[in-house]
Amino acid sequence: MTDKINWVDHPLIQHKLSLMRRKDQSTAGFRQLLREISTLLAYEVTRDLPLTTVQIETPLQKMDAPVLTGKKLCFVSILRAGNGLLDGMLDLLPSARVGHIGLYRDPETLEAVEYYFKVPQDIGERLAIVVDPMLATANSVIMAIDQLKQAGANRLKFVCLLASPEGIHALNEAHPDVEAYTAAIDDRLDENGYILPGLGDAGDRIYGTR
Repeated sequence: MTDKINWVDHPLIQHKLSLMRRKDQSTAGFRQLLREISTLLAYEVTRDLPLTTVQIETPLQKMDAPVLTGKKLCFVSILRAGNGLLDGMLDLLPSARVGHIGLYRDPETLEAVEYYFKVPQDIGERLAIVVDPMLATANSVIMAIDQLKQAGANRLKFVCLLASPEGIHALNEAHPDVEAYTAAIDDRLDENGYILPGLGDAGDRIYGTR
């Protein structure tokens, strides 16, 4: 199977991402740009949400108007950096349910280690959109999706800011049924598992911890 991912190449997203990449970008500026990009990405990942019609009355007449149908979606943030994407998406869909999966990357093995898992009980009835700024080795995302499937999720998408070719391949291999979206596909991973050219550690830049 050919590796696949939806590259969202909207000019506004690309411009804002370039501003984020700059090493002299402030913490406040980085955080605000990420929030703006995540709102734009939310438009793309929700493009195929199902609709039905209900009758409403405008100031002039009654009409059959389109509205979302069925159980709404659930955003699942991979802590901690995923919350940077989550905030902007909730600006667009404030009634969405939210789940959290706490994972950290072992610095020696680069494998994901889980420390927290909390999602809605009816996750199997909702579209689960997993969010994490970086798709590097994909170990964290793969573990998160594994856990969500075990919890009953059967409709999943993944959204990130940057992706590496290695991460795309690993995610496609592990979960070929999960549609993925990214604002950029970068060149490669370095020996420490960081995306190049990348933008550094997303969590540290969001929260100013380095």
